[in-house]
Amino acid sequence: MKRKVCVITGSRADYGLLRSLMAQITESSNLDLQIIATGTHLSPTFGSTYQEIERDQFLINRRIECISEADTADAIATAISKTLVGAVECFQELKPDILVLLGDRFEIFAAATAGLISRVPIAHIHGGEKTVGAFDEAFRHSITKMSHLHFVATEDYRTRVIQLGEEPSRVFTVGGIGIDEIMEMEFLSKEDLQKSLGIEFRERNLLITFHPATLDEEPAERQMNQLLMALANRPDTSLIFTMPNADTGSLGLTKMISQFVAENPNAYFFTSLGRTSYLSCMALVDGVMGNSSSGIIEAPSLKVGTVNIGDRQEGRVQAKSVINCNAVETEIREAMVKLYSDEFRFIVSNCRNPYGDGGTSQKISRILSEIDIDRLIKKNFYDL
Repeated sequence: MKRKVCVITGSRADYGLLRSLMAQITESSNLDLQIIATGTHLSPTFGSTYQEIERDQFLINRRIECISEADTADAIATAISKTLVGAVECFQELKPDILVLLGDRFEIFAAATAGLISRVPIAHIHGGEKTVGAFDEAFRHSITKMSHLHFVATEDYRTRVIQLGEEPSRVFTVGGIGIDEIMEMEFLSKEDLQKSLGIEFRERNLLITFHPATLDEEPAERQMNQLLMALANRPDTSLIFTMPNADTGSLGLTKMISQFVAENPNAYFFTSLGRTSYLSCMALVDGVMGNSSSGIIEAPSLKVGTVNIGDRQEGRVQAKSVINCNAVETEIREAMVKLYSDEFRFIVSNCRNPYGDGGTSQKISRILSEIDIDRLIKKNFYDL
């Protein structure tokens, strides 16, 4: 009998990372894929991106509605509770043999809690990482402690997961899962991308994603204002914005971006580009800006430089293609000067991505197929 592997996806971003693994599971003779869609996938405000899953001809077995129109702390806490209740109900109906969870989002934390209580083994992807500026850090390490298998991106992260008390035999270094799709994807041409998105590439082009840094004392709107001031008055540059995550303070950032785009004909704003358009756009621009993990993990594989703003990603292993700066207009401008310099472009074109060269999905699928899951539920705390 096939092993039922339940993948829970809560956003357009994590689905893009999981898509290759989901295809591997589907093709496996030993594994049966189940999909639960939740989070922003089901929100019209964020583009109802569950439709991307269906367009790729995956079957969504269950859906958990949790996101409201508010972005307050109360709304996020309520979303966690809705996901927790909904996940338990889904597990009772689907009876999965193992859960696959990616990353550190609050809805994934809720799903992990439900899985632990329901006695379903959990395989966690991208644990052991540090992100100082957001409460995702606490969610990620909490998910690690509730999980039974760990698929980490680098040896540094493997060490950290073991430091948290996880048995070394359960922690596998497999690389960054987002690299797989880059290696397998047929990218859109500049002409096709411009036509499909209704944008115009200019002399210079930037892809910008800025999420709320939820642990910062400085308001997210103030940080965004500094970024927008640094980007103003650049008619030779196409500014392509993607929507912030559904975190506390995200609605204010969305309004600021919308106003900026309305006042600047060289700026564009997309609720969801879709994975193919997003990566095709990343491959064509001069740089990635903001505080998204994609600038840290995926951009180096496309030989694209990153201006990483603030401390939301502080602590993650970084390639030499990443420029770090504070959310201060002058520092952002200085970082952009470096981004465009010939010296830095040479560094970017020759840098190695510490998150690997792909093959992550195949490694995870093989381990999920071969490991003895009957002995996973009980864990010993591994003392260093």
